[in-house]
Amino acid sequence: MRLESRFGDRVVSAFAERPKSVWEMIEGAAARHPDGEALVCGEKRMTWREVAERAAAIAAGLQANGLARGDRLAILLGNRIEFVLSMFAAAHLGLVTVLLSVRQQKPEIAYVLADCGAKLLIHEAALGERLPDPADVPELRHLIAVDDDARLSRFADLAGHRPLTEAIAVSEEDTAMILYTSGTTGRPKGAMLAHCNVVHSAMVFEACMEMTSRDRSIAAVPLGHVTGVIANIMTMARAAGALVIMPEFKATEYLKLAARERATHTLMVPAMYNLCLLQADFGDHDLSAWRIGGYGGAPMPVATIEKLATKIPGLKLINAYGATETTSPSTLMPGELTAAHLDSVGLPCPGARIVVMDAEGREVPRGEIGEIWIGGAQVVKGYWNNPKATAESFTGGFWHSGDLGAIDVDDFVYVFDRQKDMINRGGLKIYSAEVESVLAGHGSVVESAIIAKPCRCWASASMPWLSPATTSRARRCVPGALSGSPTTRCRRRWC
Repeated sequence: MRLESRFGDRVVSAFAERPKSVWEMIEGAAARHPDGEALVCGEKRMTWREVAERAAAIAAGLQANGLARGDRLAILLGNRIEFVLSMFAAAHLGLVTVLLSVRQQKPEIAYVLADCGAKLLIHEAALGERLPDPADVPELRHLIAVDDDARLSRFADLAGHRPLTEAIAVSEEDTAMILYTSGTTGRPKGAMLAHCNVVHSAMVFEACMEMTSRDRSIAAVPLGHVTGVIANIMTMARAAGALVIMPEFKATEYLKLAARERATHTLMVPAMYNLCLLQADFGDHDLSAWRIGGYGGAPMPVATIEKLATKIPGLKLINAYGATETTSPSTLMPGELTAAHLDSVGLPCPGARIVVMDAEGREVPRGEIGEIWIGGAQVVKGYWNNPKATAESFTGGFWHSGDLGAIDVDDFVYVFDRQKDMINRGGLKIYSAEVESVLAGHGSVVESAIIAKPCRCWASASMPWLSPATTSRARRCVPGALSGSPTTRCRRRWC
């Protein structure tokens, strides 16, 4: 690792020896492991040589449609080989890939396409009715449908061109892809993931999970999400391993696929592991090749960890914490330390700087709770076409996560809740994530969500400016209910 400047005013710690672009990473996989399997989806299988050649041909097709370096190529596809090939082709031509979710509806799709100024959209033929009206996306010139039925698909037209012999040169700080993040309010923001961000995060996963060309990763999460695109697609490109694509996660099918393909790696949310364990035939599948089980997005229940340790002794569970703005990983928990630190999301990844700040932007002492700020080589440069949101969310290269957490003296990071989700009960801070974690430990609970409900009694105690009528109602509560003691409760039914 070495220190280097980035995006003008940042100084970050990054891998000294690295590919200079996403395409260089893909090209390297094809050079090192040309005949090794690269993509598997159903009956379709492709080697790294075939993937590189097909991507170069699709890039030529995109060029024939008038696209050039820096133009935005939007992808509205589910988990399928064409998704990966389209991304790789965009990297070859120096385009910016804009990833859309197949769950998004027409208004959301129209907003994203218009905001990023996409010139071409590759989409599922079955989602044609969700495509925006031409008047709403004036810069969109071409629509390419993808379907398993050749009569409905135009994707083959792109791949029918003679492959480009040379990739278009790009800068490491050029935007490689834009992923729109959904906020609780307002329009989604397009996080700009630069080539250097993507390469760094892929190398972090490769190094920390000890990935090699022998690994076979199952993509069970949506490829259009930052986890799917970075932890699955780009990490396997860096390692030159095989990516086994699941069109849709179903626990029964996952177990069959993992056994049949001798899967060694995946990254899922805890609920997906729980669903697998609930299958009556779990023990009938040979999962002995499975060595890395990454998870994130929610705490992993102790019961789940214990069951997996019994049923798959060779499996290392690795907690991963990150976001779209951090190009996926910010912390990783070494597999051998998971059992001893169940309440932590791990240690900072190579190159990551994590601090905990108070409301005034000052670092708090170790062990104290505040907002988690994340800096480092994996942090994106900002939001597309949104300087106001960029200025509000980034300070000196640190991204304000909006998560409340702490860091202990041994550098383990703890995430308690989202700032906006923390529940204040008469001055007592209750973190919904902690309650959800306890509920997840129950054998019958797969997922839960804790939502605060306003209590007029506690509100009047801590906010005397409320109306006299509200205060008078609160005074009818049981004695002690307004004393501020967290052990007393208001017994009025409307509280």
